[in-house]
Amino acid sequence: MTGALPPLDRRRMLGLGAAAVAAAASGPLRAAVKEAQPFLWGAATAGHQVEGNNINADIWLLEQVKPTIFAEPSGDACDSLNRWREDIAIVKALGLNAYRFSVEWSRIEPAQGQFSQAYLDHYARIVDHCREQGLAPVVTFNHFTTPRWFAAAGGWENMDAPDLFARYCDRVARAMAAGMSHALTFNEPNLALGGGWSASPPPPAFMNRVIACVAAAAKASGSDRFSLLNAGDPAPMIPGVTAAHVKAREAIRAVRGDLPIGMSLAIPDNVAVVENSAIERKRADVYGPFFAVMDKDDFIGVQTYGRAYVGAERDVDIPVGVARRPGGGEWYPAAVGNVVRYAHQATGLPVMVTENGIDAADDAERERFIPEAIASVQAAQKDGVPVLGYIHWSLLDNFEWLSGYGPKFGLVAVDRKTFRRTPKPSARLYADLVRGRS
Repeated sequence: MTGALPPLDRRRMLGLGAAAVAAAASGPLRAAVKEAQPFLWGAATAGHQVEGNNINADIWLLEQVKPTIFAEPSGDACDSLNRWREDIAIVKALGLNAYRFSVEWSRIEPAQGQFSQAYLDHYARIVDHCREQGLAPVVTFNHFTTPRWFAAAGGWENMDAPDLFARYCDRVARAMAAGMSHALTFNEPNLALGGGWSASPPPPAFMNRVIACVAAAAKASGSDRFSLLNAGDPAPMIPGVTAAHVKAREAIRAVRGDLPIGMSLAIPDNVAVVENSAIERKRADVYGPFFAVMDKDDFIGVQTYGRAYVGAERDVDIPVGVARRPGGGEWYPAAVGNVVRYAHQATGLPVMVTENGIDAADDAERERFIPEAIASVQAAQKDGVPVLGYIHWSLLDNFEWLSGYGPKFGLVAVDRKTFRRTPKPSARLYADLVRGRS
């Protein structure tokens, strides 16, 4: 076990056409992507966090067992399984041109080898409706959760995991890739590795609860194991994930060769604070395994929520004297622009900001955050970094994993009883900024 779990709390382009297909090599394809497409302004959600009642997912089971490490169960979430058209209407009304969402593997393949045509059709309708509304559907194939049967069979440590994931991605691609704007195979698969560098690792008592919770899930599954990336030692899982990315990319491209494919990584703005900082060692540990298999990707997604100060051995506490938020955390919206520059420099790939935002009960903080964050991204773009888009996390106040419904990342408030959506002032501000930059 490592201190990997707590960071889980932090909370296509339009079709390229025949010219891009003919480019064949990744370099020319990337050039076509950069030159041919409008900048994407969007908002993001994730299936388990907004849909509700994702009962065949590994995380759902961890929420239900005793003991559990979750503050509360996800339950109905935001009822977006039924209200997705309303969510898309909000994105459209804000004047955005992209919507990032995820498809849920546990709905599409609730039992191994048994695929739900109904749910494939469901997600295909979302893709099609986005297109009808003039929105680019940025689709994530795996946003943390996996089917319960997959976790009970060893998860990403199972030697068959890459092939199982690729088979699922093939089914999804055949059902809806024609309408996608971009495909992301994984959402932040490096997050657990980053947690191992935390300045404040979780105490042993918490990690013991993690072990007990996972053991209870295994027992409930009739298995001797229950393995998932954000609730255990990630080291033996990463080879399975990176192999799965490669095989999934091949499977998706076999269906639609011109669809831009990448994956998102959790990357804070790492800052060396001592002369012998371990910053390069951290980068090699946390991003290196993924950079190594992104050589044939079309872009990299970055997800940034602030800075990390890297000492001689690990991350250290926020230095004295930096600007602070009311709760004590650092105030530095420009972190995302620095990460955009780093990600492009490290990979050579075009960059999409697939998540950036702030947990703020006081929406006035979010109103201050968004303009500074966007300005930092556009400064990188003006300096020549190929930035494909900025997608804000999140569209809705939703289920934020271990912390339940406490954190407020949304541009839109959601009534927990009626599910009524109410755009916040920050949503209107974001809409005004987009209008001024489109």
